[in-house]
Amino acid sequence: MRSIKHAGGALVAGLLLVAVSAAPALACGGLIGPNGAVNLLRTTTFAGYHDGEEHYITSFEFAGGGGAFGSLTPLPGVPTSVEKGGDWTLQRLRIETEPPAPEAFFAFGSAAASRDSAEVLMEVTIDALDITVLRGGADEVGVWAKDHGFRLPPDAPEVLEFYAARSQIFLAAAFDGEAAAARGQNVGDGTPVHITIPTENPWVPLRILALGKTGTEVVEADVYLMTDLTPAMLPAPDGFNGMTLLNSQAASESLLTDLRSDRGMEWVPEHAWLTKIRLDGEASQFGYDLAIDATGANSPSRVAAGLDLPGAVDPTGPALLRTLGALMFLIGSLGSILLLVTRRPSGGGLTPA
Repeated sequence: MRSIKHAGGALVAGLLLVAVSAAPALACGGLIGPNGAVNLLRTTTFAGYHDGEEHYITSFEFAGGGGAFGSLTPLPGVPTSVEKGGDWTLQRLRIETEPPAPEAFFAFGSAAASRDSAEVLMEVTIDALDITVLRGGADEVGVWAKDHGFRLPPDAPEVLEFYAARSQIFLAAAFDGEAAAARGQNVGDGTPVHITIPTENPWVPLRILALGKTGTEVVEADVYLMTDLTPAMLPAPDGFNGMTLLNSQAASESLLTDLRSDRGMEWVPEHAWLTKIRLDGEASQFGYDLAIDATGANSPSRVAAGLDLPGAVDPTGPALLRTLGALMFLIGSLGSILLLVTRRPSGGGLTPA
């Protein structure tokens, strides 16, 4: 069983790109808004993995209103940079799997403390978004959120503990509707944010989508994966666990070229595999995250999926198999020794003690 670690000392995994778009659920982030004045229209998140770094590009779109709006996103490690994302990456990915009429195509290239509060690692303002990278456990992150004016839903402590047990890094993004109006941002305008994180095989946070929802409320999202090889996923999308596999094929050259030409996307490779998964189920179904093995080893982490805590023994993992193999060898060796000692050789010799 592998826990989620930083890239140092890790095997180089294949490229992983993940894009999540959700309406009305918040994709890859949990809604912690202080009031209902700002309404979420749509949030799209693109998370990529290549050369030991994970890239998140998240865009928030709102249906107007005043005041502030915020979200919490679990991260697998400490970001090295948080900056404005590209102009068309998210739109181009949607077009690849949901092509509009020809005339609807567009031209590319035109272009958030008190005692026991979480530690603030980084603060960045991008347009009307105030972004804070936090380090802390569930209690500390909850204190920070409350200190900054957000009313957490009743299930927040449980959900935050679910993530903090695996990684105590969170990204808080606060959207100021009044600041957006002052900037001239219109209803539906999105603000893309690009987060670069050194990490081993990353995971896609899904349980956070159900934060604040009742068990029967619907969670809807589209998840795009792009990997060097066909990815191994845990849980596998089977149509019964809230996830359905819709697409699995080689990414087109035109898609990769368009992505690579956007701001900050030079790291996109020449070849990749495109997978699309649809999330459509009740909130009670999403008690897990999506673990992905992009290395070809076909061994996605149960810890990354939220099915085991760090340090647990994977019942199908190589560590357990090695342990069982060593045990069988020991049993066999003891049996041979016992047989040798208890056998009474002809013509005299050793006798049992």
